[in-house]
Amino acid sequence: MFPTTRMRRLRSSKFRPLVRENELDVKDLICPVFVDETATEPVEINSMPGCFRLPPDMAADEALCIQDLGIPALILFGIPQEKDETGTHAYGEDDVVQRAVRAIKKEVGDIIVMTDLCLCEYTSHGHCGIVSGENILNDPTLEILAKTAVSHARAGADIVAPSGMMDGMVGAIRRALDKSGFGDTPIMSYAAKYCSAFYGPFREAASSGYAFGDRASYQMDPGNSDEALREVALDIEEGADIIMVKPALPYLDIVYRVKKKFGLPTAAYHVSGEYAMIKAAAQNGWLDERKAVYESLLSIKRAGADMILTYFAKDMAKTLNPG
Repeated sequence: MFPTTRMRRLRSSKFRPLVRENELDVKDLICPVFVDETATEPVEINSMPGCFRLPPDMAADEALCIQDLGIPALILFGIPQEKDETGTHAYGEDDVVQRAVRAIKKEVGDIIVMTDLCLCEYTSHGHCGIVSGENILNDPTLEILAKTAVSHARAGADIVAPSGMMDGMVGAIRRALDKSGFGDTPIMSYAAKYCSAFYGPFREAASSGYAFGDRASYQMDPGNSDEALREVALDIEEGADIIMVKPALPYLDIVYRVKKKFGLPTAAYHVSGEYAMIKAAAQNGWLDERKAVYESLLSIKRAGADMILTYFAKDMAKTLNPG
């Protein structure tokens, strides 16, 4: 009791590092990369200052930059030249992500290349699956996701990441990978992906706005937390190797519960809206960007995330490893 117990004793700058419970490390970071088949030069994303859509022939250079910063992994999102109702250009052997993966693997060393499997960038209606009228069809979508996963693995992807929140997607992808000789390719599942308002800037970045309705019929209700545990349990049962919570900051309670209950490698996605808010506030002089980013990412790590997907990855790597 006071004055015997004085919590401030260990808060001096000398002792803080000694008693710090959590540390953010560059090895915790995964850097998203947008590859745009329609681009001939980098195109800055208006709602995400400092982030760009890159032409496919710049993918390897970007990967090398990310690797040189000490970041161990990137995740690719593709924007195709052409879209159609069934996302045909998600799984072609010479489509945008497949070309980018091959280029990176040819030119860059040991960086881990992850690929996002969602169909929203490839469909003309912008939804994450096959549609009939205004209904998103679950089971026909699984076949497309499985074909896409195999095509990514064949191109050289180290990890595939299904994000469409279709029931049974992990199982369908696992079976297809195993059957095609890619039994060692891990799956990082967007296991608890919420129907969130924080995805807005991403839809500009990936040209994936939807033509009708919303995604509430397949993404999770923000009011639910027990449901997230059921979703994660099902994905683990189907063969997920890494599970993800998305978004991160509004769902730190979910990150914590998922990590505590399952103990599996756990990722959290610090999404486009979270990035844009900090950027906008910093540009207006309302907060210190570097400190706000560090505190935000540290909170995600503290909640239990083993890896953090963030558009601040390169900036944070420079902060953590200056020079």
